Amino acid sequence: MTEPTTASSTEDDALTPIPLTEPEGGVPPIIDTPEALAEACAAFAAGTGPVAADAERASGFRYGQGTYLAQFKREGAGIALIDTAALPDLSTFGAALGDAEWVFHAASQDLPGMRELGMTPGRVFDTELGARILGWPRVGLAAVVERELGFALAKEHSAQDWSTRPLPHDWLVYAALDVEVLLDLRERLGAHLEAAGKLAWAEQEFEAVRLAPPPEPREEPWRRTSGCHQVRDQRGLAIVRSLWEARDKEARRRDVSPGRVLRDQAIVAAAMAKPASLDALLGVREFQSKGTKRRAPQWYSAIEKAMTLTERELPARRAPAGDGPPQQRVWKDKRPEAFARLGAARERIAALVETHEVPAENLLQPDAMRRTCWEYAGGGEAWIRDFLASRGARAWQIDLTAPELAAAFVEAEATAARAEETPEG
Repeated sequence: MTEPTTASSTEDDALTPIPLTEPEGGVPPIIDTPEALAEACAAFAAGTGPVAADAERASGFRYGQGTYLAQFKREGAGIALIDTAALPDLSTFGAALGDAEWVFHAASQDLPGMRELGMTPGRVFDTELGARILGWPRVGLAAVVERELGFALAKEHSAQDWSTRPLPHDWLVYAALDVEVLLDLRERLGAHLEAAGKLAWAEQEFEAVRLAPPPEPREEPWRRTSGCHQVRDQRGLAIVRSLWEARDKEARRRDVSPGRVLRDQAIVAAAMAKPASLDALLGVREFQSKGTKRRAPQWYSAIEKAMTLTERELPARRAPAGDGPPQQRVWKDKRPEAFARLGAARERIAALVETHEVPAENLLQPDAMRRTCWEYAGGGEAWIRDFLASRGARAWQIDLTAPELAAAFVEAEATAARAEETPEG
């Protein structure tokens, strides 16, 4: 990519980002046939260096997080825009890339879709994660591109329905530009990380993202319905559950985002109203739009199902307790020693954040720190290291935080001992 230039050499002009409107080599035709894919495989196999990769989904439009367009760029091969609706198996393309490093911005968002397409990179560089480890305040792609390359990257098409066919030309321009900048960005960030002594940290993070397993299915996912906390009785919660399940089944059948089938507000409104008839349901304001009214009999059937459940079949008022510590508001009374450890640990971690200019959540996952403070029963730094490793902490995180947590726990114990020795009054 050519370096940005400005019309004037003044300081103000030099700081003005230049709009990036089209890839240097133009926008290539979309690849949507096996023959075109075979040509791309040959070109990318003959290319050199890392491969820029990105993916576009139809979040908010389609059911799930499937990829509808996959974008790649490699030196010597140019840009490839692959229609994954027409070509859902890209295993031959992945094989053509061999052991090349894949460069993403926010790899955790795109890797699951790449795996569904039959591709798994052997190495990853994540420019967003690299920017986080460098402590940069703004880590979105447009912000990082402007900071490092001096270009203004438009992001107005990021939330489009990428299942649309044919894809408009300006959308393809946007998609191509995302990979156009990644290889240059990777070089800049790699140099910054090495200069800051953080490249090894970043590489451990990149590998952790690459190897991360799919998330475990949520227990009782219907409880995440927006506004569900307003429903306080079990019968109302049964209606939320029944409507959520009916909506999810319909959304999956139609391949439509659940929120476009029935809005969360409508589910909660029905749970609060507990309509005793279809006419009563149609009297609920959230069920009076044309589309919702047309399917009201379907939704009322789900409500009837919930209303006929026995008391024993109703959901509990509260979600099942997880395997982690309780909410922090009860720590002081329930386990004061853990509460003291948490306070001391936060101070130590905050100091590390300032020293190393790494966000706290990247230095050590908050859940891992809370669990360490809650579960600790002695054993010093050795126990802390083993426990953090069992929670998925990387070696660099453990090396930085385990000694500080051990010291924090000693401080907390000493403070508690002094408090016990001090006579009241």
